[in-house]
Amino acid sequence: MSRPEDQLELQIRAAGLPEPEREFRFHPKRRYRADFGWEKQMVLLECEGGQWIQGRHNRPAGYESDCEKYNLAQLMGYQVYRVTPAMVEDGRALELLECVLENG
Repeated sequence: MSRPEDQLELQIRAAGLPEPEREFRFHPKRRYRADFGWEKQMVLLECEGGQWIQGRHNRPAGYESDCEKYNLAQLMGYQVYRVTPAMVEDGRALELLECVLENG
């Protein structure tokens, strides 16, 4: 678990939003997991890190795997949202979740 994910989880609780499942395994056969999942609402959220250090998600194989994962989730009917650590820190991630979960 990463620090931004822990921070976002605290923000979600403080805001009174529905409790997510961490490391949510959304596919019955694939090992794909989302950082946060709301199964009832069919919402997945990923905290993307490493964009400034050329982390795994920015390397060709990692990026391609992420695209496949997100596309499969959407084909299954999930809404997929992606946020950065900066978005968690300044509250934009929570604002997004409030819109998605309260209006969805």
